[in-house]
Amino acid sequence: MIGRISAHWARIELALAAVFAVSVTGLILLNVVTRSMGAALFWVDELAIYAMAWMTFLGASAGLHFGHTVAVTILTDLLPPGLRRATARLVDLVVLAFALFMVWFCWRWFLPLDLLRHGFDTRAFQGATFNFVYAEPTTTLGIPKFWVWSVMWAFSLGATLHSLANLLGQNETKEAES
Repeated sequence: MIGRISAHWARIELALAAVFAVSVTGLILLNVVTRSMGAALFWVDELAIYAMAWMTFLGASAGLHFGHTVAVTILTDLLPPGLRRATARLVDLVVLAFALFMVWFCWRWFLPLDLLRHGFDTRAFQGATFNFVYAEPTTTLGIPKFWVWSVMWAFSLGATLHSLANLLGQNETKEAES
């Protein structure tokens, strides 16, 4: 069950990452054209950077599902098969611990229960917590940065799901490629 959810979520992450990759290309081309015409759109640079960040985090999370992460295997290649599998499980456990820490860090950063306690009133929230995560706007776009930073939630939850599926051995895609 968790393996199917992980596979479905990874496909969504890859589709969104692809959309962001295409948008980065389009935004950079738009930037080149408008600058060459002497009418630069400064918000395009910022939006391209945010699209690149979203693409990277979504792709990294999906990479955990598909087993397409960077790995140095010089040591593990020399191990006997049983020890190699145990090492792979240990790596999956470390990745799961990292992902869970990321969820906890996001929780501490965004403080969703405190925001709820203050009725989504960001001024009251800021006064009570001295946390200004919901107040800071982007430089040129003027949107609240927490929307940009929310990719950390998507990455953390996706990485947790994929690493848990890997640890439980329910990731059919990764096992089929092994």
